[in-house]
Amino acid sequence: MSLTRRLLLAASLATGLTSTGAFAQPKEIRIDFATYNPVSLVLKDKGLLEKELEKDGIGVRWVQSLGSNKALEFLNAGSIDFGSTAGAAALIAKINGNPIKSVYVYSRPEWTALVTRKDTGIARVEDLKGKRVAVTRGTDPHIFLVRALQEAKLTEKDVKLVLLQHPDGRTALERGDVDAWAGLDPLMAAAEVESGAQLFYRNAAANTWGVLNVSESFANDNPALVSRVLRAYERARQYALAHPEELKTILATYTKLPDAVIERQLERTELTHSAIGQPQADTILAAGVALQQAGVVPADTDVRAAVDALIDRGFATAAR
Repeated sequence: MSLTRRLLLAASLATGLTSTGAFAQPKEIRIDFATYNPVSLVLKDKGLLEKELEKDGIGVRWVQSLGSNKALEFLNAGSIDFGSTAGAAALIAKINGNPIKSVYVYSRPEWTALVTRKDTGIARVEDLKGKRVAVTRGTDPHIFLVRALQEAKLTEKDVKLVLLQHPDGRTALERGDVDAWAGLDPLMAAAEVESGAQLFYRNAAANTWGVLNVSESFANDNPALVSRVLRAYERARQYALAHPEELKTILATYTKLPDAVIERQLERTELTHSAIGQPQADTILAAGVALQQAGVVPADTDVRAAVDALIDRGFATAAR
């Protein structure tokens, strides 16, 4: 083979490898932000990820998630590389074939409860039988509702589910279109403070951790970049802890909610964890087993194996 032909072949191979992404560095990282994830708002507001990546010419594209279900849809569609969800929601998505890994903890929240108006007469979970309940399927509030019904010897068939995104669920409750709502902060805190909504059933232990997920393909192709994203996330979390008043201001800016509502949300949001590990695995496993018992997860699913496949502890050092 002539030198010219060898050079052309080498160039062709190099081009092919680059086009498949084998050696190509991403030009941008696509990551979500969400009002239920205060650390993501600090990360975005302070430009910490942009500063981490600018020397390599990597841009950052921000996409808002309105709930775990939306973040998981974006991840499954390849619209984002990183998405913030509840741990149990990530597990259900994983079981259903969404190729993700949970790699970081952004909060330990009590961000969901069952909510009603003062005039409904609903005081316990058993009172929901035959009632209209607003819920966002595939989110921690939905999983929380299923587990609460199970404890009360009820199922989803005993209530009338009204499937709405979280903001619409709050609106439906306040308008009287539904009798109860599986709420999510900060909207739940706003309903409490602004319209006197009642949290008639709470169980902090049944709220699963807030976790950051990455698509498996991105993690496999760009492990060093995953670590760098987590380092930036960790700077944002530490900044949030060190500047609580500024955290409130940032939350208020993104949510357009008053200070009293933000304070209520943060009272129920612990930001002192980051590295994902056994405590998160145990909580997510408990949720998965409960959902399996309730018939949400197929009976033949190996829930423990699914949890092990979901959680990737290999990036924990970067998080610290």
